[in-house]
Amino acid sequence: MASLEYIKSLQQIKLLSDPRRMAILRLLMVEPATLTQLGRILGEHPAWVRHHLKQLEDAGLVEMVTSQVSGGFVEKYYQAKARAFIFQEIILPDASKAESIVLMGSHDLALNLLAERLHSIAGLNLLALPVGSLEGLVALRQGLAHLTGCHLLDAESGEYNRTYIRHFFPDREMAAVTLAHRIQGLLVAPGNPKGIRGLADLGRGDLTLINRNRGSGTRVWLDQQLAQLGIPAEKAHGYLLEATTHTAVAQAISTGKADLGLGLEAAGRLAGLDFIPLFQERYDLVLSAEQLHQRRLAPLFDTLHSAAFRRLADGLGGYETTHSGEVIK
Repeated sequence: MASLEYIKSLQQIKLLSDPRRMAILRLLMVEPATLTQLGRILGEHPAWVRHHLKQLEDAGLVEMVTSQVSGGFVEKYYQAKARAFIFQEIILPDASKAESIVLMGSHDLALNLLAERLHSIAGLNLLALPVGSLEGLVALRQGLAHLTGCHLLDAESGEYNRTYIRHFFPDREMAAVTLAHRIQGLLVAPGNPKGIRGLADLGRGDLTLINRNRGSGTRVWLDQQLAQLGIPAEKAHGYLLEATTHTAVAQAISTGKADLGLGLEAAGRLAGLDFIPLFQERYDLVLSAEQLHQRRLAPLFDTLHSAAFRRLADGLGGYETTHSGEVIK
């Protein structure tokens, strides 16, 4: 396995914009695994894993490294081709007839709707890679993405994103464009069988948490709250169990892998879970100020202001789009 490889093709970017394939790749970056093992970890049937793994293999991101006979069956072990990947030269000349924009940042369901609208109306590819708010800002700083999406709360000022943007870009004029305000809270099983009332219950010791990945805005908020409640991370059973998206958190609870997780109301609604609201936050798209006036991004801003997009986003549940498209500098 190589220590580092560069992601250069549009095909690879598109594959990794799907959080399911990103999750498989990240697992195989740690150690080799079979279809059965991956299915057990992800709570999916091996056939589901095979479908996505084949695409990763065809794209040159994973490979079969060995096989062994177990119970009369041949078990193939797959591994990522590198321990880490860097996105470089993301958009290649003539890679696609359609204009493409790469966003690396926090996972969001309304962002998926925005991407669908941009593709259908303007033929614009918005490729969103769910890496977390902090990693998204790092990628933007390094020029690996055109914009990022984040929802980072500064506990001292109570302001979202601006403090972090100034920290990462002290030498550049940046802008934040509001995607939406959204409600987060605790996702729990239907009927709330464990009688969960709030974050303080994580200190009970009989609950399993499914956490978000390090660097995500949701994880940052949770760490702040646990510190205020005086609950050490090691006391929260399952704290080290990570999911890269809100939908993955909901799936873990639906399949019984966890009792609760912090996530979007919309993700809980899609999965048929009960929801305990905790706070509303602002999710912004962060980019350089000069990009506000670039023609290629005009369809994105127009869509954010459109009644059609706002109606779709509001319909997800827990979203409020009154300020969608507003620019914060």
